[in-house]
Amino acid sequence: MGKGIRVVALGGGTGLSALLRGLKLHVAPRHDPYPTRKRPIVDLAAIVTVTDDGGSSGRLRRENRILPPGDIRNCMVALSKDEALMSRLFQYRFSAGNGLIGHNFGNLFLAALTHVTGDFAEAVRVSSSVLAIRGRIFPSTLCNVTLKAVLENGKRVHGETSITASRSRIKKLTLAPPNARPLDEAVQAIREADLILMGPGSLYTSILPNLLIPEITRVIARSHAPRVYIANLMTQPGETTNYSVAEHLRAIQEHVKPRIVDFVVANRQGISPAVARRYQREGAAPVTVDAAKLRRMGVKVLLENLLEEHEKIRHNSARLAQVLLDEFALRS
Repeated sequence: MGKGIRVVALGGGTGLSALLRGLKLHVAPRHDPYPTRKRPIVDLAAIVTVTDDGGSSGRLRRENRILPPGDIRNCMVALSKDEALMSRLFQYRFSAGNGLIGHNFGNLFLAALTHVTGDFAEAVRVSSSVLAIRGRIFPSTLCNVTLKAVLENGKRVHGETSITASRSRIKKLTLAPPNARPLDEAVQAIREADLILMGPGSLYTSILPNLLIPEITRVIARSHAPRVYIANLMTQPGETTNYSVAEHLRAIQEHVKPRIVDFVVANRQGISPAVARRYQREGAAPVTVDAAKLRRMGVKVLLENLLEEHEKIRHNSARLAQVLLDEFALRS
């Protein structure tokens, strides 16, 4: 494997966490000069959106004037050395207590460290060190950014929570302020990456918020590394109702003018009728993979069995990571 590969993953929410959980298994020990086929990743960097304004994260953002910690907390848990223990601690949600109810311990931990260190990025770095995570985590920006959307019905909606709750298709998404600067470390990680991954995750509230930061888009567009979009398994009511994989990609291309996607990885495995009916009642359906249309859009398509069914449908983290490395790293 030579010197191994450097991987950058951009996103937010449960999708990015699922991806990191699988990739973590392939991270070589630090300072290992001879990475193996089993552990070919010498650097794994997650770049996480910071537009969440709901729940515990939203409360801490409004009351303490810090960036929302929830998605970053989930990534820390996913990359932690002892995920079974840390998930119980960091994901613990207080069910009682004046002011505490509804908060996650991990969110409060990050909020406290931000005030102690005086810097959110430093709080993330220190927390990552304490948890001995297998990788690096960066907020996409330290600016207090807000999502704004124009819907197909002409309505203008502000804030991630309101956008997610709307049931009309999104025509245009913007970030305020529009010139938000990314972390230098995040830009450098992308610049040095041998593999750039976008998704899985909510198109308009996890993937695009990172790509709407101009400098992040520019450095991805200039990269010679494979740039891979990992398609969602299910549509999201309102946000991506009836969207195929090609329509997901079209939305990215309309919002981000430089070409930034070379490959699309999508699921080809069917879901059980019972689970499909349950999602259908919520207004969601499997994302249709229109491979021929995707190829006409100039991307290469990789279809694999990536599904894991429990109460909810998720990507099989281990399988997804193995497919990505087999295709884009282990053959090189």
